[in-house]
Amino acid sequence: MLVVETIAKIRRAYFQDRKSIKQICRELRVSRNTVRKVIRSGATELIYERRVQPLPKIGPWAGTLDDMLSANARKPKRERLTLIRVFEELRARGYDGGYDAVRRYASVWNREEREATASAYVPLTFDPGEAYQFDWSHEIVVIDGVTTTVKVAHVRLCHSRMLCVRAYPRETQEMVFDAHDKAFAFFGGTCTRGIYDNMKTAVDTIFVGRDRAYNRRFQQMCGHYLVEPVACTPASGWEKGQVENQVGVVRRRFFVPRPKFKSYAELNAWLVDRCVAWAKASPHPELKDRTIWDVFQAERESLVPYVGPFDGFHALPAAVSKTCLVRFDNNRYSVDARAVGRPVEIRAYAERIEFWQDGKVVGRHERAFGRNKDIYDPLHYIPVLARKPGALRNGAPFRDWELPPAIRRVQRKLGKLPNGDRQMVQILSMIPTDGLEAVEAACSEALREGAPAAAVVLNILARHREPAPPLTIATPDALRLTYEPVADCKRYDSLRRPTHGKIAGAGRDGPAEALRHEGRLR
Repeated sequence: MLVVETIAKIRRAYFQDRKSIKQICRELRVSRNTVRKVIRSGATELIYERRVQPLPKIGPWAGTLDDMLSANARKPKRERLTLIRVFEELRARGYDGGYDAVRRYASVWNREEREATASAYVPLTFDPGEAYQFDWSHEIVVIDGVTTTVKVAHVRLCHSRMLCVRAYPRETQEMVFDAHDKAFAFFGGTCTRGIYDNMKTAVDTIFVGRDRAYNRRFQQMCGHYLVEPVACTPASGWEKGQVENQVGVVRRRFFVPRPKFKSYAELNAWLVDRCVAWAKASPHPELKDRTIWDVFQAERESLVPYVGPFDGFHALPAAVSKTCLVRFDNNRYSVDARAVGRPVEIRAYAERIEFWQDGKVVGRHERAFGRNKDIYDPLHYIPVLARKPGALRNGAPFRDWELPPAIRRVQRKLGKLPNGDRQMVQILSMIPTDGLEAVEAACSEALREGAPAAAVVLNILARHREPAPPLTIATPDALRLTYEPVADCKRYDSLRRPTHGKIAGAGRDGPAEALRHEGRLR
């Protein structure tokens, strides 16, 4: 096969230099037929193509091999036969050729199948409020001066192309729940159908075809928002092509150059503003005379109304250590000391974490996403301090405890007393029942009185807990006195003097008896 440089030399030598065919053959060492073919055809490149492929051995078996390869491709990936197994089955049916011929034929067949399916697609259209698409992407930002890879949740309405983007430290299930809630609250509703890939936080098992075994908690979320989940075919991203395209657009428009923020809250607030600005400035791909924001405003009427947040937590059991700590996600969180020795249920949310035992919350913290951190709540250790008050000075949970100024002053004054730690523990033990503000007010009052002692503070709290005196009962107008009675002692003296009749016996029976007689006479 001639290279294009040799063909160019032949054409220049004949048409430009006016050399003969014989001279060209002698200088370039090519045959006369080749030179004539280049000159007569006018081609700048000669490609040899075999018009008929003989296939002496596999030719008669081409149809059978096509059927076997097609049936094998339709099977699940775990059940597909290797080419050597296909070759063995073909040999069992009477094929007497070699494996290389089968391998070359299967390679050509696979390439043709990929080209046939990849080069054609069916454009999709969606009605207002019919469906949305969900996906994740990984982006790089600077948070609080540290370069961080964040996980970005993408939600896109299929009709209006309106997008909602939110960043998280993880791709866990509680983050999926929070991303849906924030997106549906932003849209003002949801669609009747949600299109997903086969992410592990949603799909437990993939069956043949479209059947899926969805995660129980994920199904609860879909039932809460009245959404029917639909999973794509594995490795078929074009089935949710809108959100796949959105990932690239958001990466180029939002995250280049690398943005800088102080926290995830600031980053997510900025992303919401960018989504709105992008929608207002971008024309709709189908309704080109309207922007995405205009179409989205019209689609809102067709959305399923937003029913409020879903209690989107990821639950798992855990044990409580003797130091009142529970390990979760490479960190340790404190719980109430009364929960030690029994298992608790962890409920992990996107921004907080709760610990439940016997239907009650025994611990609640803001979620930490670092590693090997100890997150304490000093109030959890108050029951332990009642037995070991000396731990108040050097206990790790109390080292960074920011108490109000009044309580801190009382602690400094009690620290000089022999039993000051025990008195301080008695004061702190009132915080769970009376509240931090009430204890601070009682300490302030004790300091003003010059008696910063536990007994005084507890007495003040007890007095504040007493119910207020009852209000004066209002007297109805019908029972009010018209004339206010006036005390008259002279009348009492007149009753003491002897009189006629029964009243004369007042001296003998006494004034009280005389008054009773007078009352009966009247």
